[in-house]
Amino acid sequence: MTDTISAPVRVKKLGLCEYTPVWRDMQAFTTRRSRDTLDEVWLLEHRPVFTLGMNGKPEHLLAPGDIPVVAIDRGGQVTYHGPGQLVAYLMLDLRRLGIGVRRLVEILEQSLIDWLAERGVVAYARRDAPGVYVDGAKIAALGLRVRGGCSYHGISFNVDMDLEPFSRINPCGYRGLAVTQLRDLGIGLSVSRVADDWLPGLVSRLEYGKRPGEYSGPKQSQQCQTNP
Repeated sequence: MTDTISAPVRVKKLGLCEYTPVWRDMQAFTTRRSRDTLDEVWLLEHRPVFTLGMNGKPEHLLAPGDIPVVAIDRGGQVTYHGPGQLVAYLMLDLRRLGIGVRRLVEILEQSLIDWLAERGVVAYARRDAPGVYVDGAKIAALGLRVRGGCSYHGISFNVDMDLEPFSRINPCGYRGLAVTQLRDLGIGLSVSRVADDWLPGLVSRLEYGKRPGEYSGPKQSQQCQTNP
């Protein structure tokens, strides 16, 4: 029987982080969690890194140069993370929420599509290539792993960053795929501000906050450095 009780969520703001330690922390959290563990959403930025998913093909790494490449356990191909990009990792008990991975993908995509629409930007999702797009250019990439009915990894949203490293790869395995960011769409917000503005819509779609005290709001963490 599926437990559909809406569970509390704890939100952590981690600042600017190296990739591998955070990835290992996600794995450890998922391994040790129990049926009563609060779900968590981690909001952060990464130092420059290319990540190659389980289905990733090395030929999509065109010229990584001095940027490290990390092979990881999420789905999907290769993508880039760097400062100025909002990354949200979702450690959710999908069984408890009563949703599957496809529904979680839709929730993530639609939460950003709606957030952009409120700011006058028309965005859309593609069933064949998960993520969020504006005028054919990708503004948000998505990759998840589900283990024991619980998710980790998540979504990255280009806010105000150096997009040049995307030219060193075939983003998400698509040759010549254009990428864009909020700054180039005329929206000048910080990563922290975007996180704070977008998060309530995501939480609402996950149906947290139905009972008093369920949504605890952002919590500062000292796990990662907040400055380069």
